[in-house]
Amino acid sequence: MSKVNRATAAQSLSVSLTVGAYGLAFGAASVAAGFSVLQSCLLSLLTFSGASQFAVVGVIGSGGSALSGITTAGLLGIRNMLYGLRMAPVVKSKGLMKVIAAQVTIDESTGVALSQERLGQREMRQGFWLTGLGVYLFWNLFTLAGALGAKAMGDPGAWGLDAAVPAAFLGLLWPRLERNSDRVLALCAVALSLALTPLVAAGLPIISTALLAVFFGWRAKA
Repeated sequence: MSKVNRATAAQSLSVSLTVGAYGLAFGAASVAAGFSVLQSCLLSLLTFSGASQFAVVGVIGSGGSALSGITTAGLLGIRNMLYGLRMAPVVKSKGLMKVIAAQVTIDESTGVALSQERLGQREMRQGFWLTGLGVYLFWNLFTLAGALGAKAMGDPGAWGLDAAVPAAFLGLLWPRLERNSDRVLALCAVALSLALTPLVAAGLPIISTALLAVFFGWRAKA
């Protein structure tokens, strides 16, 4: 086994701990939305995509259908497929490791891997695996802790834990609004969602913003 680059390992651990801590908010928010501790943990173990998980509990917790929740989560998860296309030539996994690699292909593992590009493909692979597996471990541990903590409180809604869903979404989204066009799209998406919320079923306002993003993308290329 090749020697692990210390700088790559340090960056991976830092990202893993920081991102994994968000699992506390998810576990608490999931229980607050009516999911059991087991269901909350299974969402993290099997889905393992923060934005998609928050979408599921947010939509279903607010009265939306399972189909709306799954559709919203699926739309948010499309980016992971694109990450996979970029990382496949770097990771070069086969068999079972290819399945594991697909599970840990997320924003953070891809970001850390690409940040090691100047050091070479070996460091990129190390960054991918160390970050992906690290986030997976901490995210699931913190999900369990958050879910158990919320359960012990009795009525999680009385503590305002329902606010964890939009707060976590904002935390995931804000760092990605780097261009003015991104900010305009975000503001238009907020306005559209707020306008549709009283008129349509829960979950549909979020899905409608995907169409808005397509429209913005088409206008940008026109």
